[in-house]
Amino acid sequence: MSSIPQQFSGVTAVTKANIYFDGKVASHTVLFPDGTKKTLGLIYPGKFHFGTDKAERMEIVAGQCTVKLDGKDGSISYSAGDVFEIPAKSGFDIEVKQGISEYICSFLS
Repeated sequence: MSSIPQQFSGVTAVTKANIYFDGKVASHTVLFPDGTKKTLGLIYPGKFHFGTDKAERMEIVAGQCTVKLDGKDGSISYSAGDVFEIPAKSGFDIEVKQGISEYICSFLS
């Protein structure tokens, strides 16, 4: 299990939310002094597909979800403390069946 951060210090939070799928997925961007960025988000029940430009690392903070990476067979379930990565120029389906899944998305080089 990963050590999911409880907070980030010395960052800039972008106040305008990133809203997807009629508000069923929402996140805020956090900018770090070294130029990197992450998003902190919520996913409400539903099934959604996201494409990636850069590789991404998703850390599940709370709740549960099921993920199927593009080009892979089968789905994998994740819950609080779990981490998965998505390759650049790819995508994934994510499904939340109940409650809210909270996540930290890191954009990798």
